[in-house]
Amino acid sequence: MLRAFLKKNMKLPELFEEKMRRLLGEDFSEYEKHLDDPAYYGIRVNTLKISVEDFLKICPFHVTKVPWTDNGFYVDREEKPSKHPYYHAGLYYIQEPSAMTPASYLPVEPGDRVLDLCGAPGGKSTELGAKLMGEGLLVSNDVSISRTKALIRNIEMFGIRNDMILCTEAKYLVPSMTGFFNKILIDAPCSGEGMFRKGNNEIKNWQQKGSEPYAKLQREIVDDAIKLLAPGGMLLYSTCTFSPEENEQVIEYLLEKNEDLSLVPMKMCEGFDHGHPEWTLTGREDIKQCIRLWPHKIKGEGHFLALLKKADGEQPTFKYEKIKKVKLTPETAEFFKNCKMDIDWSHVREHQGKLFYLKEDIPEMKKVRVLRKGLYLGEMKKGRFEPSQSFAVALAANEYEPYLSFDINDENTVKYLKCETLDVDTNTEGIHLVGTNEFPLGWAKIKKGRLKNKYSSSWRWL
Repeated sequence: MLRAFLKKNMKLPELFEEKMRRLLGEDFSEYEKHLDDPAYYGIRVNTLKISVEDFLKICPFHVTKVPWTDNGFYVDREEKPSKHPYYHAGLYYIQEPSAMTPASYLPVEPGDRVLDLCGAPGGKSTELGAKLMGEGLLVSNDVSISRTKALIRNIEMFGIRNDMILCTEAKYLVPSMTGFFNKILIDAPCSGEGMFRKGNNEIKNWQQKGSEPYAKLQREIVDDAIKLLAPGGMLLYSTCTFSPEENEQVIEYLLEKNEDLSLVPMKMCEGFDHGHPEWTLTGREDIKQCIRLWPHKIKGEGHFLALLKKADGEQPTFKYEKIKKVKLTPETAEFFKNCKMDIDWSHVREHQGKLFYLKEDIPEMKKVRVLRKGLYLGEMKKGRFEPSQSFAVALAANEYEPYLSFDINDENTVKYLKCETLDVDTNTEGIHLVGTNEFPLGWAKIKKGRLKNKYSSSWRWL
C-alpha cells in the first residue's frame, strides 16, 4: 500500500504494485512520490478560431506552455476556465496536458480524410478538426451512444464544419470504407493505469477486469482500423495505461501481422521515454520508436503513443452517396440572404426539415449508425427558419448580418449565456447573430429594442 493512497483511504492493488516495481525498477520510488502531487490541468487553443499568438493577447488566465504541443497550456484549476465566455465561444478546450499528445502527434493536413475511431468525449476530435482548417473530412466515432452526446457538443462548440459523427463498431465501416482514411487516430479503450491518481473508480475497474480483456479488444480494433487506412496513410495508436500487453505488444502484434506497416519516429520531449523492446514477445528493436509518458517524469498523467505508416500502393475507389436536391422554404431562402458563408447547396442534406452541410463526398454506408452528417444549419419550420446553435458558433462574425456584439466585460455577455431576455440599444430588428467582441455565441430575435434569447438551453451558463 502506498502512502499517497493511505491518505485517500484507497488501497493500491498488490498485483499492480508488483508490476510497477518490475517495470520501473529503481524509478518506482519516484513514481510512488508522484502520487502525492496535485494533478495538472490544461487548456488547448482552438486554432480554427484564433491563433495562439492572438489568444495569448486576450487570455484571461495565467498560463504556461505545455512543451509537447504548440497550442497547449497549463492552467490553474482554481481559475475555472469553464466559467468564461471565451470557453462558450469555443476558443479553447479544457484537457489534461498529456492527453493532448495523440492528436498533436498525428500529422494531419488540410484536405485529409481523418478518422477518430474512439472519439468521445471529443478532446482529440476537436484538435484534429482544427488542424484540418475546414478542408477534408473528419469522421468522429464512438461505440457508446451516451458518450456521443458530449462528442457532438464539443465538435459543435469548436465550430467544426466538416465532421461526420458515428456510433458504430469499426468492423461495420470496413465494407464501405476500406482504404478511405489517410489519417486515423485510435485512443484505445484501456485499463487506465495511468489515471489511478484520479481515485477509486479507476482502481476498481482494474481490479475487476485487469489488462487482458482490453488487450484482446485493442487487437480487434486495430485489425479493423488497418483495413480502413489508405495506402501511404498514417495511424496513431495511444492509451492511458502502463501495461505492455496493451501498448508495446499491441504494436508488435500489428507489425508482425502486417508487413506493409512500419513505425514512424516521433519528436521526443524532456521526460519522454521510448518504447521497450524487452517488454515484447519478439524483442523488436523498432519498438523503441514508440513513446511512453510516465507521470513522475513529466507534468501530466501516463500515456503511450505509437505512430505507424502503411506502405504506398494503389488507391481504392468508392461508391459515393447521392444527395437529393433540397427545396428551401421561402423563409429559409430569405434567412440565407444575410449569410455570407460560402455554402455549396448541392452538398446540403435535408432530414425531416433539418438541414446539414458537408461539402466532402462520403461513401455509401450500410449498418452504420450516423448521428450527424456535417454542420447542422437549422430547421425549416412552418412560417420560419430556426438557425441552430452549432451554426452560430461555426460562423465568423463577418459571415452573418446583422451581428450584435457585447464586450467581453459587459454584464450582458454572461446574461445572454444564461438565456436571459435583454434590452439592447439597436434599431435593427429580426434575427441577429450574437457574440462577444468578434466571437459568435448564438442567435437572438430583436424587436423594439427587446432581445428574445435564442441561445441553446442545453448550453446555458449555470
